[in-house]
Amino acid sequence: MESPRRSLIPSFLYSSPRSRLLDQMANSNPNAAAFASPPPPPPRSSPTVFSQKNFLIASPSEPGKGIEMYSPAFYAACTFGGILSCGLTHMTVTPLDLVKCNMQIDPAKYKSISSGFGVLLKEQGARGFFRGWVPTLLGYSAQGACKFGFYEFFKKYYSDIAGPEYTAKYKTLIYLAGSASAEIIADVALCPFEAVKVRVQTQPGFARGMSDGFPKFIKSEGFGGLYKGIGPLWGRQIPYTMMKFASFETIVEMIYKYAIPRPKNECSKGLQLGVSFAGGYVAGVFCAIVSHPADNLVSFLNNARGATVGDAVKKIGLMGLFTRGLPLRIVMIGTLTGAQWGIYDAFKVFVGLPTTGGVAPAAAITPAEAKA
Repeated sequence: MESPRRSLIPSFLYSSPRSRLLDQMANSNPNAAAFASPPPPPPRSSPTVFSQKNFLIASPSEPGKGIEMYSPAFYAACTFGGILSCGLTHMTVTPLDLVKCNMQIDPAKYKSISSGFGVLLKEQGARGFFRGWVPTLLGYSAQGACKFGFYEFFKKYYSDIAGPEYTAKYKTLIYLAGSASAEIIADVALCPFEAVKVRVQTQPGFARGMSDGFPKFIKSEGFGGLYKGIGPLWGRQIPYTMMKFASFETIVEMIYKYAIPRPKNECSKGLQLGVSFAGGYVAGVFCAIVSHPADNLVSFLNNARGATVGDAVKKIGLMGLFTRGLPLRIVMIGTLTGAQWGIYDAFKVFVGLPTTGGVAPAAAITPAEAKA
């Protein structure tokens, strides 16, 4: 049995005003503690409390308490976990993304990963490795919020439509449909930031970052130019996310079924988070391969003014769409996806939610099991 974790949320969030007043009286007058009646036990109600004055989450260390599954607070927590997992990880790998984009745009100059870093270091210095980090952070935070929050929503929504029997039988289709629906929304949030990011990273001198790059982009391309790459972005991200979520769910289920000799609910939280990272890394390798041609198109279209998909295919070549920059992207996306699932599930554990995957789909879970 695991020892209870110490909550990182201040303890005053879990105490009532009356109990805090009694504590103050007892500390100021030792004799008052003997006559103070103990506060009544808290009522057994939903552990998450909404009010006009505050928003409280029950301590994750308290047994039997936490955010209720599939409640508004559950989806809010998943949304915030998505912000942390996508925004922070994409910002961290900005140097890799910068080299990748330049290898896709100018392979004659950026011939390999090592030479690409050398060229950037020589021309722009060490600070140049993080050029475009602000649109990266903002764009992928917005995307992560929609991607993870809406995935949990659509997964439950489609499971309820299918019913327990068909959900259990066709659960992979539920994962694919839920992730695709979420990504359509997520890319609408990401696309403007991605357009500015690519222009800043691949055209030295265009802008320093988001604050001056955004108005310059609008002036030269118009507001419509921000969504010029939405089609290729959907082409890249929807297959990527479908693979990311469906393969992750399948891999995690297989790990708990074949590699770990006990049920998931008997595993420590540390082991469960390790499974999340491992499943995410393997899923990321598949994601990189499936979505790489569209990634080359997005980089080309956002860099070349007025370019079309046909121009990209003619310039890069059909084989080049599948291979140019692929090894670097496999390393980057594998690490990125593993870290994202690790951070996302770590946040869910922190607020009292179970880690993702390894259990029956939502519609097949009874209400009593959902609250456990």
